[in-house]
Amino acid sequence: MQAHINRRQSLGLIAGASLAPMGWEALAQDSSWKPTEMIRYVIGVAPGGSVDLYARGIKQMLESQQRLHGQTMLAENKPGAAGLLGLQQLQRNRGNAHHLGTFHTGSIAGQATGMLKADMREFVPVAMMVEETSLVAVRADSPLRNVQDLVARLQRDVSSVSFAVAPVRGLNTHLAIAKPLKVAGLAVDKLTVVPFRSSGDSMVALLGGNVDVVSATGPTVMPQVQAGKVRVLASASPQRGTGLMAAVPTWREQGVAADYISYNGVLLPGGVDAEQIRFWENALRQVAESAAWQAMVEKSGNRPMFKGYVDSHRYLEAELSETRALVTALGLGAA
Repeated sequence: MQAHINRRQSLGLIAGASLAPMGWEALAQDSSWKPTEMIRYVIGVAPGGSVDLYARGIKQMLESQQRLHGQTMLAENKPGAAGLLGLQQLQRNRGNAHHLGTFHTGSIAGQATGMLKADMREFVPVAMMVEETSLVAVRADSPLRNVQDLVARLQRDVSSVSFAVAPVRGLNTHLAIAKPLKVAGLAVDKLTVVPFRSSGDSMVALLGGNVDVVSATGPTVMPQVQAGKVRVLASASPQRGTGLMAAVPTWREQGVAADYISYNGVLLPGGVDAEQIRFWENALRQVAESAAWQAMVEKSGNRPMFKGYVDSHRYLEAELSETRALVTALGLGAA
């Protein structure tokens, strides 16, 4: 399956689609709606991972750029039930654009695997702002030096290597390791997969010697690489990145024809109107275009980008369908 290629193709095609959920013209103008009370931004994961990092970065940029019309923003972590607790808070505030949530590929994967007991299509993805590459990393003293070492070890005993993922099995950090190992001919349903509350906790477990391998994104992994504590075996990107990521080989370079990319952005509750969507899309676009935001994302090892409501909505639909097919092929859950 060409999951990443399909994602990129869908993101390129949807901008030119003739039918948009609310129409390009309606969302391209300034909004007549403005926030009039405190804005609550629920982060559906524990502190310490990339979703939390980018959500708090978005909050900081919105405030520093004075995009909130004098209102304050409260960011609150609500981890649990594969992100369901955070989504439930949005559901309780249907139609109220003073409530934001985190939108990321992991939630779509969770719905596809059945780990997330919610339908992401009931919410409004207003923006995608980060393209994330998943990394597979080991401690610096690990005997596993590359993908070939990892695959050879698993071929001898598929359960002999423990993999840390977060926050539960069946989300994007799990799919990002399961897909290439499936392509390499391994029985991925027999892997030893250990879920942690956050990717930060996964890294703590790796450094403490409690697991052998971690699957996480750049903000979690690269600081430990710079500290000399961790070595990256592979990136799930189809090509090498830039900056710190330029030295990281891809799965494809090492003979495994697979890749997996995730996206991070912002979600609104269902029931919001075009004016409310327009306000947040415009505000978030200004954040995404700022040099400060782009520098922060690039420093974390990922790629800054921006797709508004129309593209994000269509991505959600396409990604859910594609991930269900991927989950079925990998044998990871009830799609």
